[in-house]
Amino acid sequence: MALPDVASSGEWRKARLELLAHEKELTRHQTAINAERRRLPMVRIDKKYVFEGPDGPVELKDLFGDSRQLIIQHVMLGHDWDDACPGCTAGVDELAPGHLRHLSSRDTAFALVSRAPFAKIAEVKERKGWFTPWYSAYGTDFNYDFQVSLDESRGQVEYNYRAEPGLLGGDRSSEMSGMSCFLRDGANVFHTYSTYARGTEFLGNTYTFLDMTALGRQEDWEEPKDRVPAVRGGDPTFTD
Repeated sequence: MALPDVASSGEWRKARLELLAHEKELTRHQTAINAERRRLPMVRIDKKYVFEGPDGPVELKDLFGDSRQLIIQHVMLGHDWDDACPGCTAGVDELAPGHLRHLSSRDTAFALVSRAPFAKIAEVKERKGWFTPWYSAYGTDFNYDFQVSLDESRGQVEYNYRAEPGLLGGDRSSEMSGMSCFLRDGANVFHTYSTYARGTEFLGNTYTFLDMTALGRQEDWEEPKDRVPAVRGGDPTFTD
């Protein structure tokens, strides 16, 4: 097994400072990308999506609860699957109650959505001991419209904003993963962002979830400045 080179403390410090310069450059670039993401236009959702949940049918606007924003994790679980995909399972396993609590403190709800019927979702959720709200999009266009169900018979073979017929693997339909963000303004719901494939790899804590949304972390150092009232000062050491 190849290990790192052995160096003196002075040599290590010099190498570490060189790496730190690159890390700072990456952080600043990521901050700029996050601001660019918040400046994306949004699309009003005019189609009525009705999901099935533990208390019966609910619409997309209902998934917000009292929050202004909603993040949906598209979990790969088809109607004829016995279990959710391993990658999605790992991601949901790592969610903690604190994630939902901290997101809620920034006016943001979080939910899981799959195309499997709700009875299957309820069985998998109970077996895995998951607490995150999970809804069924079975019988709706939701998964197709947001590129996480590929179906040759419906002409929907696009994933991550490009045609991916090879992902069907000889099957006529397939489930994929991703994240989608929504913003509610009065009675209107808007789609602000979706990311797929490796675009979800950096997620895992409250800040990176919020970075996907139109309102961001809602700190007064963020751009654009006029997005939310500057009610949270944040820690200036985290801006660089």
